[in-house]
Parts: sequence; structure tokens; C-alpha cells
Amino acid sequence: MRSGSLPKINKFAKPSGVDPAEDLHDLEQLASWMDDRFRLPGTQIRFGVDPILGLIPGIGDSVTALTAGYMIGRARALGVPLSTRLRMMLNVILDVIVGTIPLFGDLFDVGFRANRRNLELIRRHVQKRERGNEASSLTRMP
Repeated sequence: MRSGSLPKINKFAKPSGVDPAEDLHDLEQLASWMDDRFRLPGTQIRFGVDPILGLIPGIGDSVTALTAGYMIGRARALGVPLSTRLRMMLNVILDVIVGTIPLFGDLFDVGFRANRRNLELIRRHVQKRERGNEASSLTRMP
């Protein structure tokens, strides 16, 4: 680093040693609000604010895309590989593109649940990493 220049800061990173379970809990809450917080009375159909915001032309899909982008940023901070984050981005792109179709897009949002799908991808990565850490600690036993 040159003298006088500022270090690069990862705006998504948390201090080392923070429990990923805390991040997963926060992302679970976000996915729930976006995709399945409410239930249509008399049915098993669950929905979140994503399809509700989608009813607002232009603005709604932009807000939901930004929320999904935040989730992808948190995935990066958790060490989720680029290939998985690209898959997450494809989920968001599909959600946004189909979401632009009036009414059909909002019904699609209820069933597709891009945030839930992305949360599951993050969760699988964290669990796989934890299993790897457990296995490596077992091999280091004296």
C-alpha cells in the first residue's frame, strides 16, 4: 500500500470470528419478509412483500432487486463461491424479468421465491464449510 492511501474496505465483511449462524438468522428474516411472511386466509398460500411491491410499476421490482442484491453481498462476506453467487444472481434476474409482466409476474413471485432459493444456497455453503471444519479438526487430534 502506498503511503497516504487508504486501505480497501469490504463494506459487506464483518469482523473475523463472527458466527455465521447470526448472518443466516438475519438473512432468514429478510427472506421471510420478502417471500412468505403472510398467509392468504383460508389457504396454504404464503407470500411476502416481494409480490406486493411488484404491483408498483417500475419501483417495486427495483426495490426487491436491491434487497436481493444485499443478500448476495452478504453471501460474498460469508465466503460463498462466485459460481454460487452467479446462480443467485440468475435467480434474481429471472425474478425481476418475469416480475415485470403485469399480474403474472406477481403470481410468479409468490411461487418462485428467489430470496428463499438464495438463502438455501447460502445455507448449503455454510453447512458444507462447517462440516469441512469439523472433519479437519478430527484429523488433527493428537
